[in-house]
Amino acid sequence: MINVIGLGYIGLPTALMMASHGLNVVGTDYDEKRVASLNDGTITFQERGLGELYDKSRALGVQFSTVYQETDLYIVSVPTPYDPLSKQVDPSYIVSAVNEILDTCLPDSTIVIESTVSPGTIDRYIRPIVDKKSLQDKVAIHLVHAPERIIPGNMVHELIYNNRTIGADDRAVGERIKSIYEQFCEGEIIVTDIRTAEMTKVVENTYRAVNIGFANELAKICRQAGMDVYEIIRICNQHPRVNILKPGPGVGGHCISVDPWFLVGDYPGLTDIISASMNTNDAMPAYVLRRIHDIMKEKGMTDPSRVGLYGLTYKENVDDCRESPTLQLLECQKKHLAEPLRVYDPFVKYDLVENQYHDFEAFLADTDFVVIMVAHRQLLEKMDLLRGKVVLDTRGVCDLDGVYRL
Repeated sequence: MINVIGLGYIGLPTALMMASHGLNVVGTDYDEKRVASLNDGTITFQERGLGELYDKSRALGVQFSTVYQETDLYIVSVPTPYDPLSKQVDPSYIVSAVNEILDTCLPDSTIVIESTVSPGTIDRYIRPIVDKKSLQDKVAIHLVHAPERIIPGNMVHELIYNNRTIGADDRAVGERIKSIYEQFCEGEIIVTDIRTAEMTKVVENTYRAVNIGFANELAKICRQAGMDVYEIIRICNQHPRVNILKPGPGVGGHCISVDPWFLVGDYPGLTDIISASMNTNDAMPAYVLRRIHDIMKEKGMTDPSRVGLYGLTYKENVDDCRESPTLQLLECQKKHLAEPLRVYDPFVKYDLVENQYHDFEAFLADTDFVVIMVAHRQLLEKMDLLRGKVVLDTRGVCDLDGVYRL
């Protein structure tokens, strides 16, 4: 039996994918409401294909519990935030989960850490408590790192088709875990050592963060020079060895906005480019706020209550608001003691912020100036409804006449 620890955005799809392929899976989470919802037949967040995967897994016997199971295989998928001051990883959630596992597991068990961590985190924080348990009880506890590589909005597809990396101390253990993932993963699965697996995942997200930071810096340069950054990027990307990403209002989610800071925190004297890129990305919500101010001044607008932000999530067509640029923008505005702008997001059904609307038409009726923060499918299909309004498009998706850009 496999006990998946943590039933959030990564743990739940992982548990369901394994169960749907005939593996005996119990998902464990400390959140009683989350577990009760899953046991009552309701998934806890929206994701394309997740409902069907859940139904299939339920039919095959997947279980959900707040209790750690006595077994010999655990997959840990809990949050790994970073300290805002030191920029170093906060391993407390993983340490807590592993301690619970060590109190419950069978001899000769394997603990697979899927959570993204900085290189060396398992050696510094996890291995000592595992080694202590192994020595005290004269048992073998194996450590493996299998970092996830999926993104909200396409999780089910990517769980099946993305390549994966498995890091293990013992090659035979790594191959055994690989054989389990091979039951649903059709991508290439590479077995390596733990520190290499830790580093590759962080480097992948850091590469993207640096690329986005470059695009955001280009947007600011082109704004000052009166050039179209999107046209410039489009032309540059026709070069066979150039692939510049799009600029945007900031970076959100729990990967690109967090993981690169792990390297900055651990190697502060060696990460100048990474640090500068992250600071550029983190400054974009405040930059968007300044653009709103400048556009209002240009248009002679004086009432900020008629300004609305379209989109609360960190990316399109998901309900994930973690590290959302819109939330960052509203926090920046709050620091200036200003009333929050109107906000609407079709994927956020609950009240998350002040002045939040749950009806698109009501939002538009009360808004003269719309800021596109997220390019949800709903907006792309109803872009004509923005005609006659002042529009600041931070995503490069609106081609209406007179639209403002970053």
